[in-house]
Amino acid sequence: MIFTIQFCTLFLLMLVNGVFWGPWFALHRSLSIFNASEFLKIVKTLAANMGKTMAVMMPLCILVTLGSVFVYPEKDTIGFYLCILSLIFILGSLIITMAVELPIVNEIRQCTVETLPANWEAKRDRWVKFHGYRIIAGMLSFAFFAFSILFLV
Repeated sequence: MIFTIQFCTLFLLMLVNGVFWGPWFALHRSLSIFNASEFLKIVKTLAANMGKTMAVMMPLCILVTLGSVFVYPEKDTIGFYLCILSLIFILGSLIITMAVELPIVNEIRQCTVETLPANWEAKRDRWVKFHGYRIIAGMLSFAFFAFSILFLV
């Protein structure tokens, strides 16, 4: 059973990190070259394509990671503490998403070119910056979890 839970955790962490990293690698680093109209279209498209999927995948990933902590066979070992760090960092990525990124996306999604706030570029830059922090948190979560498995071998 532990192998199944760990496999599911590693798989979900991989998927979640792919969703974090893919848009950043392909698009977010270049958002400053897009005008307001293009930016709105990008935000609305990304939100529509990822919103519902991530609303399920992130909590599921966190729950399975929590499950991995509970079933980790050797408590008070380096591997166990790495598993806990993995959980902390994936929770951190959720906090960044909920506290910073989603409010910006939800505000921008309601806008048109005419109603876009005057400081939309600052909001865009804040969104991109915190997306980078979320990527770091997610990748650390994945790395710590992968290393925690190695301590069981």
